[in-house]
Amino acid sequence: MWESRIGELAALGTACCWTVSALAFEAAGKRAGSLPINLIRLWMALALLAVASQASRGMPLPCDATPHMWWWLSLSGIVGFVIGDLCLFRAFVVIGARVSMLVMASVPLLTAVSGWLIMGETMTAQALAGMALTVAGIAIVVLTRRGKAGSPASKKWIGVSLAFGGALGQAVGLVLSKLGMGAYNAVSATQIREIAGIAGFSLLFIFLRAWPKVTAALRNGPAMVQTAAGAFFGPFLGVTLSLYAVQHTAAGIASSLMALVPVLIIPPAVVLFHERISWQELAGALTAVSGASLLLIR
Repeated sequence: MWESRIGELAALGTACCWTVSALAFEAAGKRAGSLPINLIRLWMALALLAVASQASRGMPLPCDATPHMWWWLSLSGIVGFVIGDLCLFRAFVVIGARVSMLVMASVPLLTAVSGWLIMGETMTAQALAGMALTVAGIAIVVLTRRGKAGSPASKKWIGVSLAFGGALGQAVGLVLSKLGMGAYNAVSATQIREIAGIAGFSLLFIFLRAWPKVTAALRNGPAMVQTAAGAFFGPFLGVTLSLYAVQHTAAGIASSLMALVPVLIIPPAVVLFHERISWQELAGALTAVSGASLLLIR
């Protein structure tokens, strides 16, 4: 049974990795700023991917990728890492993380629609029901989580639009990855996405004249340790697992399971930060887990 659900299990592993990376990047961003951390994490992850690729394939870089793969995976990296992440991090500033994460709960639906429009993917009634339960549970958790206060009313729709841009970037980026990857190695495919992301961020830093911020961040030892941990579990292991997941199951199903991060982050929030959990959050977590179970059981 589990062999037939390898894509779904990889998506669950992605959610677990992204939970750890979220905690690490939050801590690093508070110390050194989120913008330079965004670029540094990709460089760290690219180095880890090069080592993994050399060990598994005998080549540190994706030199055997076809032009088709380079085009679509690079486009995926720009859409997902650069455009999507920039919109999302700006939304955090404008309307706060809680409301932004609520908008991000639309990612599975957007991914399913994108997969249908771009690749003609369809899902069974059980899969659709599982996806709906998962998204509903995540929404309940995010709606009841205590977070940063919202922005002034005049900026509300700007912030929501930015968060939606982040959700759309993540969803379309995932589908474009599947379109470009085919049966190609997930580690090398991740490398191409991150090379494109680094190039995009580098051009942005030149435009914003923000390279001194990167230099300052690199001198912050504790922030770099936290960034390294986040890079390992995020753009290295997490993103690789996410591409492996969409390679072996429908993009909408994979995205629903990956979106469990707001639920999975509850236990460490209680243990590490001693946060109190409401019954609504517990109900949302159970709803999301029920939906995930439907996606895993045939």
